Amino acid sequence: MYSVLLVEDEDIIRKGIRASVPWESCDSFVVGEASNGIEGKKLIEELKPDIVITDINMPVMDGLQMIANTKSVFDYVAIILTGYSDFEYAMEAIRNGVSTYVLKPLNMEEMKEALEQAVLESKNIHYLRERNEKTKELESISLIEEKTSLDPVIQQILQYIAEHYQEKIVLSDLEEVLHYSERYINQKFRKALGTTVIEYLNRFRIQKALAMLKNKNTVISEVGFLCGIGDYKYFNHVFKKYIGCSAKEYQNRVL
Repeated sequence: MYSVLLVEDEDIIRKGIRASVPWESCDSFVVGEASNGIEGKKLIEELKPDIVITDINMPVMDGLQMIANTKSVFDYVAIILTGYSDFEYAMEAIRNGVSTYVLKPLNMEEMKEALEQAVLESKNIHYLRERNEKTKELESISLIEEKTSLDPVIQQILQYIAEHYQEKIVLSDLEEVLHYSERYINQKFRKALGTTVIEYLNRFRIQKALAMLKNKNTVISEVGFLCGIGDYKYFNHVFKKYIGCSAKEYQNRVL
């Protein structure tokens, strides 16, 4: 449900709105009340409501000033209450990002319609916020844990992977380069980094793929070969395992 803050200096109007609007059926609830713009500003900062219903003319600070001081920061949906004499202010407010207005004397059916519209806008805001958060998470994914003061053998393995990740790599390759058994190499690597050589190699390759996919000129079907995993179908399978979405979905979100 979506939280609503009521800001109105006339108690009888504010209480009438609270008592008359079918909040629950509109997927909303009243989270707080204020009698002027200063109180409203404070409650917006404290409660972070999804929707603010406010009068224009109020003592101390009017509704439009309160909205101007808070909306860009807290990104709520604003509904203003206005009389015919302030209609021009209402239209200016609409142009400046207020969702809608309801004329006084209030018609509760019109108030309900305005609230339903505000709820739909709030749903869209929430959806975009979640999408943006997911995009930020995707952009900052790190599959490789950076560690310092590693054993020289581990450093050699990491260097080999960094230089040859585009090629086919198996443990026997490392055995030949390092002159240690595959078992010893894997045990030592697991102890140092908490994973196997092959698991680390997959993560390293996908990390490289993420960097490639942030370039809009990258041809997705070629990324699997460029990072050493192989054909697109298998690459996409591995990519989904670590990132949770396909390479194409990832690129669409981050670009």
